[in-house]
Amino acid sequence: KLAGCTLFITGASRGIGKAIALKAAKDGANIVIAAKTAEPHPTLPGTIYTAAAEIEAAGGKALPCVVNVREEQQIINAVEKAVKTFGGIDILVNNASAISLTGTLETETKKVNLMMDVNVRGTYLTSKTCLPHLRKSRNPHILNLSPPMNMNPMWFKNHCAYTISKYGMSMCVLGMAEEFRGEVAVNALWPKTAIHTAALDMLGGSGIEKQCRKTDILADAAYCILTKPKSFTGNFIIDEVLLREEGVKDFDVYAIAPGHPLIPDFFLDEKKLSGSQREGPGGAKVNAASAPAKPLSPVAETFRVIQGAMSEEHVRATQGVFQFELSGDDGGTWYIDLKTKGGSAGVGKPPVTADVVMSMSSADFVKMFTGKLKPTMAFMSGKLRIKGNMTLAIKLEKMLTQLNSKL
Repeated sequence: KLAGCTLFITGASRGIGKAIALKAAKDGANIVIAAKTAEPHPTLPGTIYTAAAEIEAAGGKALPCVVNVREEQQIINAVEKAVKTFGGIDILVNNASAISLTGTLETETKKVNLMMDVNVRGTYLTSKTCLPHLRKSRNPHILNLSPPMNMNPMWFKNHCAYTISKYGMSMCVLGMAEEFRGEVAVNALWPKTAIHTAALDMLGGSGIEKQCRKTDILADAAYCILTKPKSFTGNFIIDEVLLREEGVKDFDVYAIAPGHPLIPDFFLDEKKLSGSQREGPGGAKVNAASAPAKPLSPVAETFRVIQGAMSEEHVRATQGVFQFELSGDDGGTWYIDLKTKGGSAGVGKPPVTADVVMSMSSADFVKMFTGKLKPTMAFMSGKLRIKGNMTLAIKLEKMLTQLNSKL
């Protein structure tokens, strides 16, 4: 279906961009790999040249171009080179993205600039530069890897700058789909669950991949969109929803660990959550009524058990002090010290300065420490806010896994 078509994909040297490229390459498509990595990166796999070799091996033609989407001239040069090499551009995939899941006061200006430059401005300029060529194509498409614009404040409060930048990409879809209706299809694609990429490993730490799907699901969904007529435009598509409509029934093939619970992705409200998603006095009363057998103070009981279960091994392995700011019943400040000899846990501020401060409701805290709520899941769904050393936060998750048997 995409044989002979030319796809210009930003950030295609690894991850989701490369997966979309390889899927199209199997049809015999021409792929312009517009990405930054020309020299091997110290921690991230792949360069534009290794991606090119994989694309050629899969049956496509590849044109690797060094493109930092922050640099307009680099975009222009790559587009000109693509048109000269392949005779035009049929499809643009705006996949390049920068992420920092930090609150307003913790986000450095250079990080704000990076996210706005790459996500919003980069998407806008690459689209603008490709559009004159796309308009000449028989079935042109622009596809942005960006979410539906969910205005629930929960998706803004923990990482306001990141959300603004991703919604900026989605606004490009909204505007350009209407502006070029009948000429160029413009759509957005977003995963229902977390997708396992090198970027996610850096955010979530090791072990997170079991709760993710492979990039293949987005490649299959993208292929589905890009092979539709240009009249299919202005849509905000969720990968699983589209593939179900297309008749896919087995989603285990996309799982890293089939059967393992999956982390829902950002910006999607979990409709399936039992009870109300919003915490409130009503919700708290219902919980209390449905579980009369719980001890009087679940938080205090949890800290008592943690204190009893601590070992020198935990202290040696973790070397961190955690402060918890809990809201709701039995709220206030609590701590776990896994740095000082012997370790300790209890109410109030820690005896030494905390390395990590975690804020959440006391009900979610108890769920987290009894294995009913994974810290990664709590963080990604906005229930847990983390300030300070993220690496230590991940170490605490490992310790929780060991403790859960005792709690």
